[in-house]
Amino acid sequence: MYRYDVYDQKLVDERVAQFRDQTQRFLAGQIPDDEFRALRLRNGLYIQRFAPMLRVAIPYGLLASRQLRMLAHVAREYDKGFGHFTTRQNIQYNWPQLERVPDILADLASVQMHAIQTSGNCIRNITSDPLAGVARDELVDPRPYCELTRQWATFHPEFNWLPRKFKIAFSATTTDRAATKVHDIGVHIVRNAQGELGYAIYVGGGLGRMPMIGHLIREFLPELDLLSYLEAVLRVYNRLGRRDNIHRARIKILVKETGPARFAEMVEAEWAQIRDGELKLKPQDIDFIKSRFDEHAYRSDAARDTSFAAHVASDSAFAAFVKRNVKEHRADGYKIVFVSLKPAGGVPGDITAEQLEIVADLAERYSFGEARATHDQNLVLGEVEQKDVYTVWQALRQYDLATPNIGLLTDLICCPGLDYCSLANAGSIGVSQDINDRFDSLDYLYDIGDIQIKMSGCMNGCGHHTIGHIGILGVDKHGEEWYQVTLGGSSGNDASLGDRTGPAISRADIAEAVERIISVYMEQRQSEDESFLQCYRRVGMAPFKARIYAEDGVAA
Repeated sequence: MYRYDVYDQKLVDERVAQFRDQTQRFLAGQIPDDEFRALRLRNGLYIQRFAPMLRVAIPYGLLASRQLRMLAHVAREYDKGFGHFTTRQNIQYNWPQLERVPDILADLASVQMHAIQTSGNCIRNITSDPLAGVARDELVDPRPYCELTRQWATFHPEFNWLPRKFKIAFSATTTDRAATKVHDIGVHIVRNAQGELGYAIYVGGGLGRMPMIGHLIREFLPELDLLSYLEAVLRVYNRLGRRDNIHRARIKILVKETGPARFAEMVEAEWAQIRDGELKLKPQDIDFIKSRFDEHAYRSDAARDTSFAAHVASDSAFAAFVKRNVKEHRADGYKIVFVSLKPAGGVPGDITAEQLEIVADLAERYSFGEARATHDQNLVLGEVEQKDVYTVWQALRQYDLATPNIGLLTDLICCPGLDYCSLANAGSIGVSQDINDRFDSLDYLYDIGDIQIKMSGCMNGCGHHTIGHIGILGVDKHGEEWYQVTLGGSSGNDASLGDRTGPAISRADIAEAVERIISVYMEQRQSEDESFLQCYRRVGMAPFKARIYAEDGVAA
């Protein structure tokens, strides 16, 4: 866990005081609405359908137990007793009172948290693999590099008013779990043929109205040149990105219209002017950041435990949990435990104050005081000794946090939709619950296997629908809720955008459409080992479309 130094804390405390003054002056009528809007957005505060919404930053998804307890306190004291984890590894509160938001930010600052740059046209929360530091397929821990980037990006004077919001993600594994290719900049930490550490840089990815997959513009960037190269990319974008049309202002549009090769040339030319300047990192800079992260002392005899295997063999419910929610750790004798925020009948990503406190207790007792937020709206206890997994499972189970569905159909992503969001065209939460009801058999879910359903209530795509194996997008048709469906999207190494099946489907029929899609997959797959994505890429759209829009099928 990164620990603030005196400068970090001073910066956050000063921002709290500044925003408290701004809020008081706004409430007193001394700051007009338009001016205050820009100020509140820089502090993560939106105005949604029914109330303000505060988005709290969780840099690269990492949370300490004391921070989880503070999030529980905020939910209980300032909200309606719960929070909502997002696909950006952040948490949102949907019911705070405007006049109390400065108090929330002050409480968060006391545990080294903030809401800075979680909204607005600036560099947003830096994200990464939720398994960073514990994954077996990891080259190096990417979190110190994320932290370097976070510190460079925070309050950057040149990039405080970009043409549009800007998102950066890091990956250092053979399997991309950070969706780097659909970010404005995706950074892959790699080694070259000489064994030197560096980065492959992807630029121009993004979702929303015009989703695009990022382009590789540099195969290898030396380790010490990270910040200067990011600066060069942002300078080109800030200078040439459109500001006359909000829908065409993202860097992906600039890269598409310029062409990836020409864009790369402009970045290289900009970088040549600054690469040896003050942004050139020194080895001691990286070492210092690494030193601000706590080292974990693993037990050398942890792998001798036999109780874990015995519990798997004797308890079928625990075995089901292990099969879906427990992954291998890089250290022998330790496990990665996923905390599911997708119980039957629940709202994907929602967590109560009591549940936050339980996760905090378990993190403190069994996972070196740390937990992680995932891109799929779940949590992770990343460092559990295998002898303790059974105890952790029993505790999670008591609080509805142990649904064994990680990676399965009911582990779907869902934005808040019309229930909260002022931009939404249709509901998402109710549809997710309808789908859940149709697939309530764990045995059937296991037969289906790994599959990603992602759902958004509008074209902004907060639910990442365009990269779902099955994507669902809410649209408005004459005041009624309808849904467009896409198939074949992916956020991994083989990143791709989904293909639209055809006309939108009514609210009454969307869960039936999903069931029909699954039935085609089960009929068409060559074996149980062929995933939905593999099957779709082999057989194509035709059999799915025919079933969805059959004469007795869903309304078109």
